Amino acid sequence: MTVLLQPVTHYTLPMTDLPNIDKAFFQSPDLKKLQAGAPPNHPPKILLLYGSLRERSFSRLLAEEAERILKAMGCETKFFNPHGLPQVDDAPETHPKVVELRELVEWSEGMVWSSPERHGAMTGLMKSQIDWIPLSVGAVRPSQGKTLALLQVSGGSQSFNALNQMRVLGRWMRMITIPNQSSVPKAFLEFDDNNRMKPSANYDRVVDVMEELVKFTLLTRAVSGYLTDRYSERKESAEELSKRVNQRAI
Repeated sequence: MTVLLQPVTHYTLPMTDLPNIDKAFFQSPDLKKLQAGAPPNHPPKILLLYGSLRERSFSRLLAEEAERILKAMGCETKFFNPHGLPQVDDAPETHPKVVELRELVEWSEGMVWSSPERHGAMTGLMKSQIDWIPLSVGAVRPSQGKTLALLQVSGGSQSFNALNQMRVLGRWMRMITIPNQSSVPKAFLEFDDNNRMKPSANYDRVVDVMEELVKFTLLTRAVSGYLTDRYSERKESAEELSKRVNQRAI
């Protein structure tokens, strides 16, 4: 017996069934806008942050190894040296190191965060750098829509505590945090006397993460504004959005 399947009927729900939605600001996702225009042809711009000031900082060495891989993939890279960065609220936003960090964030299309795990968490230095990146400048979020890759080094066995915390922060900063990540255990064994990472499965994983970061950056950078355009924020004026996000009294 032949069973005839009825075609699925697609329809648009009438707005009268959604009384809580303001029709003036409601939009259905548009595939054409995700494919609009020619993609940028300049190299992906990646900023790297690390979370230790030690002379032989393994989080910095790991970030430097990641930078080499990114450059080999055609990226333009910049580092922020956190030496001299003041604690949040202990200096004005005009402090030279704060200005430098914020300008680098604005320049970037993607970021790499590399932190040691200390006392079961990312370092205070890593958190301080992220805290100095504003959620909003006026109605513009400097980190919103940028891609993010996460790296961690540990002195002992493999752990993911710092990675998990940074992933939460990446989401809070409205960044496109890629699924892959790298945790390097016993980092003191992973680098040679020339401060280069030795061949290993851990090194291969770093290559995987950088490759994924570049792919996501190339895929999203031209449309990051549309990807992060939100109904709730279209309802707010720039002034209202700035007041809500900055929350200067907190």
